[in-house]
Amino acid sequence: MSAEEHEEVYAPDQLKPGNRRRGQKGAIISAIVILMFFWGNHEGNTENIWLVVFAVGLVVAVIADAVLRRRGLRPSEQ
Repeated sequence: MSAEEHEEVYAPDQLKPGNRRRGQKGAIISAIVILMFFWGNHEGNTENIWLVVFAVGLVVAVIADAVLRRRGLRPSEQ
């Protein structure tokens, strides 16, 4: 093999099929549940800011994954 050619190496758990749709639904449902705590019995806005940041982070991760898969930068079969 020359220096330009190389064989990709995968860990065994990378080859296990995963359920991407279930993970996406779980992230969206988790974001909704996190936002339900927005109307809790706490004072101040610090808790509200963290709740919104975590919920938005989950949604952004799902959207980024979908965009990367659509552009072919992540494999679609896993």
